[in-house]
Amino acid sequence: MNKLRELYIDWNGGEPAVMEKLPGAGSNREYYRMKDAEGNSVIGCIGTSQEENHAFLSLAKHFTKRQLPVPKVLAESEDEMRYLQEDLGNLSLFDAIKGGRDAGGRYNVKEKELLKRTIRQLPNMQVRGARGLDFSVCYPQPEFDQEGVLFDLNYFKYCFLKATGLDFHELKLEANFRLLAKDLTQNGSAEMGFLYRDFQARNVMLDNDGNPYFIDFQGGRRGSFYYDVASFLWQASARYSDTLRMELISEYYMSLKQYTEVPSFKQFNDRLQLFVLFRMLQVLGAYGFRGYFERKAHFIQSIPPAMENIRQLISKNNFPYPYLMDLLRRLTQMPQFAVKPEEPVVRKDGYKTTDNNPYAAKPSDGKATFSKYDGKGPLVVKVFSFSYHKGIPADESGNGGGYVFDCRSTHNPGRYEPYKKLTGIDEPVIRFLEDDGEILTFLESVYKLADAHVERYMQRGFTSLMFSFGCTGGQHRSVYSAQHLAEHISKKYGVEVRLQHREQKIEQTFPANS
Repeated sequence: MNKLRELYIDWNGGEPAVMEKLPGAGSNREYYRMKDAEGNSVIGCIGTSQEENHAFLSLAKHFTKRQLPVPKVLAESEDEMRYLQEDLGNLSLFDAIKGGRDAGGRYNVKEKELLKRTIRQLPNMQVRGARGLDFSVCYPQPEFDQEGVLFDLNYFKYCFLKATGLDFHELKLEANFRLLAKDLTQNGSAEMGFLYRDFQARNVMLDNDGNPYFIDFQGGRRGSFYYDVASFLWQASARYSDTLRMELISEYYMSLKQYTEVPSFKQFNDRLQLFVLFRMLQVLGAYGFRGYFERKAHFIQSIPPAMENIRQLISKNNFPYPYLMDLLRRLTQMPQFAVKPEEPVVRKDGYKTTDNNPYAAKPSDGKATFSKYDGKGPLVVKVFSFSYHKGIPADESGNGGGYVFDCRSTHNPGRYEPYKKLTGIDEPVIRFLEDDGEILTFLESVYKLADAHVERYMQRGFTSLMFSFGCTGGQHRSVYSAQHLAEHISKKYGVEVRLQHREQKIEQTFPANS
């Protein structure tokens, strides 16, 4: 960090007044927001790979010359291990469309327009960005080729498929992998440009007018423009509807026509599906490695929506890889990936928000109505939110109450007038807490404790476990935390979870997966 500070001093002529470390991304790079006394800021980066840094710096300078929407490089160290770049602010596309994502894919007009602006800008990056670009600077390889495709397909096989325990014939699968790799790379220069590689909403920043700027393109290379479209539109967590996807594909297609010759829309869309298939397998490989091997809960939780994308894709397309298609059908039918009933979601009035959900949350009289557990059957987890002014919830099982977490160390939305009448399950409060970030850090530690405890209780055959979250009024932070832990345990372990927001007189049951 001191060397980054020295680079800033050499560039700016003085010490930074503020040097704030930014939250980590998916790589090992460290980012800092560095401000002078007048509040002018830049982003400082410390990398761990000289080759990767060289790729980013070279690409950024080239794209800037092409007047593309990327951050400008302001200064760099001689060894390229540290550099300063333009500060594009704090609002990513991922954050800007959070409301629609959290609503299960129901995006409003403003969010849809941001998505359309972004995907209309993508061909500019892919086609104009490729002109005059020395692809030899790209890292770790200069081109998307058959060898790279096979590497990613085997990543799926070894890191995801084998971890599921599904029986398969390796030689037959390998033969279909080779056919897919050949088909993905057969069109040559007709569809080649700059392949972003990791084109997703987190890698798009928005200025004050909602115009998109692209970041984190250091993994890019020469390749097919279909890849980035598939990567962006079939991101598992985004939950784009088929209608919205087709709108965005159409926006991209019309924009692409301004830069290069394109096939008919039907031919374009048919070929796109091949890249969607490949991208889904590649993503499952990454989720398998991060989830099954590195034990990161976020990636485990991302597998079901990714599997649903696979299920929908193979039902709508007749891909010429019979063994792979049969294997994917069997994979989607495995019990751990079976379609689950739509989960209950508590609205601010306490009633169900899904028409077909028989386990709706409903108001209660404020008293704990969960019957005493008789010690027979599978594990049941009870989760409470409460106000410390009214005491810690009693544990009717007689086990002593389990964990009690104090949320009062985190930023309290209740101090501010707009949030005083809302609760931790209302969208404005959720956005306040998550934008602030303290509650997310708090819950990371809670999840680790809870996961270990739930897993051990399941192993030992215990039947009752309780978690309680308290804050000053039992209205904002405790409600948010209890709701999210209940959903987390239900999704990850499939056990019955009984949730009670005591002060709101709301109860909700997440049924066990049968």
